[in-house]
Amino acid sequence: MTNLEQVRNDESGDLGFDFFAKKPSEFFTVTILTVCGIENNRRLINAVKKTIKRKLPNGQSEMKGAKDSIGVKNYFYRQVSTVPFDIYSLTLNKRRVYDSLAKQKDRVYNFIARNALERIPVNNATTRIEVIIDKSKSKKEIREFNEYIIRHIKGRIDLRIPLDIYHWTSHENMGLQAVDTFS
Repeated sequence: MTNLEQVRNDESGDLGFDFFAKKPSEFFTVTILTVCGIENNRRLINAVKKTIKRKLPNGQSEMKGAKDSIGVKNYFYRQVSTVPFDIYSLTLNKRRVYDSLAKQKDRVYNFIARNALERIPVNNATTRIEVIIDKSKSKKEIREFNEYIIRHIKGRIDLRIPLDIYHWTSHENMGLQAVDTFS
C-alpha cells in the first residue's frame, strides 16, 4: 500500500436484543471496504455518483443497499468492477451474546468493528490510513470508539504513519454509500 488507504465501515442490522417485546434483527453485520490510492478512491466515488444520477429514482440522492433494486446494484457493481478494493465483513448472531453484554451495546459494536478491522493488512501502509465510520454515535461514544480502535490499530502500523478516524453520515461521504451496497 503505497498511497493513502481508506477504510470505510458500515453496519447492517441493529443492536437491539429484546427478542420478546420487540422485533430486532437476528444478526448485526459490520462491513468494511478498503481502497488504496487517491485515484482508485476517486473512481469508486465517481461510480457512486454515476449510479445515483443514472439509476436512482428522481428525488433519491443516496444509495442504500437494503433498499436499492438488484438492477441498481448490478449497475453499480459493473461501474466498480475495474476498481481494486477489498471487502471485509463480520456478522454477529445476536442470540448468542451474553445477557451482560447485551446491555452494553457500545462495547459490542466496538468489539465487532475492531475484530473486522483486524482482518485488514494495515501493516503495509506507507503514507496515511483514514478510517471512515458511518456516524451513529454520540460525541462521548465517538471518543471512546476512536480511542479503542486507535489502541488496536496503532500497534500494527509504523508509528510515523498517521491514522485518522472520521465519523460521517452516508450523504456526506459517497464511499459509505458504496460499502452500504455491500453490507
